[in-house]
Amino acid sequence: MEPLMDPFGRLHDYIRISVTDRCNLRCIYCMPAEGMEFQPQDEILSYEEITAVVESLAPLGLRKVRLTGGEPLVRKDLEKLVTMISAIPGIEDISLTTNGLMLPAKAALLKEAGLSRVNISLDSLRQDRFSMITRGGEVSKVLKGIEAAQAAGLEPIKLNVVLMKGINDDEIKDFISLTLNSPLNVRFIEYMPIGSATDSWRQSYLPLETVIEACTSAGWETEEAEMPSGNGPSQNRRVIGAQGTFGLIHPVSDHFCDNCNRLRLTADGHIKACLYWEDEYNVRPLISDPAAVQALFRKALGNKPHNHEMALALEKKAQSHTPTARRMSQIGG
Repeated sequence: MEPLMDPFGRLHDYIRISVTDRCNLRCIYCMPAEGMEFQPQDEILSYEEITAVVESLAPLGLRKVRLTGGEPLVRKDLEKLVTMISAIPGIEDISLTTNGLMLPAKAALLKEAGLSRVNISLDSLRQDRFSMITRGGEVSKVLKGIEAAQAAGLEPIKLNVVLMKGINDDEIKDFISLTLNSPLNVRFIEYMPIGSATDSWRQSYLPLETVIEACTSAGWETEEAEMPSGNGPSQNRRVIGAQGTFGLIHPVSDHFCDNCNRLRLTADGHIKACLYWEDEYNVRPLISDPAAVQALFRKALGNKPHNHEMALALEKKAQSHTPTARRMSQIGG
């Protein structure tokens, strides 16, 4: 069968699947403080439906699956879905993005089920600030989740840090210090305008040159580092002599759309070929028909724009398409 290719020659072998729009935190860049409406449970894809979608796409070259949310571990028995997906011929890699709070109870089960690795969101190492960003979370629980992932053999472990001006940018050195004596990959991510391109976002946005400046200020010499296994647009570096690495992901200031290989499936069954634009295609009514599922994914890819134009949002300039109104938790990270 013809592989999943878009009009710009980009091969898509990777899908990010949101299993829920719910979360046990309420991060300031992901959800509003109040008034969030969650999808009714009967509108959320079942594990069998998710597996059927992956089964339909594997013959087209899909090889990598990432489970996201919301917080995917609030979905009951997620390890069962991992087992189902890992049994599909052609699937080579299953990963998870999580806030880490439930990993102490789940890491070993997920590894046994076939999970390869985890990305853990951690935007501050200071309890008062972590509580402010997450609206009530406890950073000590995330640190225990990291330890559980290490003990279970989920590797590499990547820590996702959304960098925000005036909020956590003074912790850059603290985060990089985590890599000096541990094989962690700390990834600094530019704050994206998903579901909101307000002046508040613009004021908090920070380009990632700041990270390199912090290394220079600390007296650290850095070098290019080999990318840890898995997918990602991260530009990886290492403090010379460090066990771990740090990465820069700058979707706004220097987008990586030319190399995009990602598809997304929302928890309620909508295909999104691009994270940023509003274009969606409801695959749920077609799930029992693999050929129809394949055709709809090809249609979504056929309409995928060349890039997302987030930089224009930063500059308050006109964009060629309409940005999504969904929040990040409703799309999947």
